[in-house]
Amino acid sequence: INIKKMKNIFAILLIVGLSTQLISCKKEVKADQEAETSKSALSYQVSEKGSSLVLTAYKTSDKVPVKGTFTNVSITEKKVASDAKGALEGMSFEIPVGSISTNDTLRDGKLKRFFFAVMKNSMTLKGTFNVKTEDSGNLNISMNGLTKELPFSYEIEQDTIHVSATMDLNNWEAQSAVESINEACKVLHTGPDGVSKTWSEVALN
Repeated sequence: INIKKMKNIFAILLIVGLSTQLISCKKEVKADQEAETSKSALSYQVSEKGSSLVLTAYKTSDKVPVKGTFTNVSITEKKVASDAKGALEGMSFEIPVGSISTNDTLRDGKLKRFFFAVMKNSMTLKGTFNVKTEDSGNLNISMNGLTKELPFSYEIEQDTIHVSATMDLNNWEAQSAVESINEACKVLHTGPDGVSKTWSEVALN
């Protein structure tokens, strides 16, 4: 093969090589675009099955925590959104207070009889989420015949939204209920200082 022919062969190989690279680049760009389109096409909705409400009450002067979980959460209003934040916004729920579980049947019975039953419209707790920022908002909670705003914070981890709030029962005028449960559990709520105390502060998660 003479030099001229070799140059032509080299030129053809070079063009073929460049063409292959260009095709490869186009495929990568197309794959990225498809991935982005697929991502933007995702939709989110709150699931009842994966939802729960854990409350932490406190007793004695040392503020000893007592945890309980509402095992029945009913989503009364939800929507499909393009992101998790949008799915949380405007979501409403109802929780029957009878579904409270503290892993102690005697304590569960006392909470139902001497705490929740003392309040007005005590059969269910109701709430609606109002998301304000990327990590906070207000939760409108209906309890004891009153609807009040409760500030909350939240963070999104994969397919789960973790919500945290601290509730002062006095804002819902539940002092009588707090006093009632403290009297019913007087000995158990008495600390080393001899003082029986049930805190009006409750943590919600």
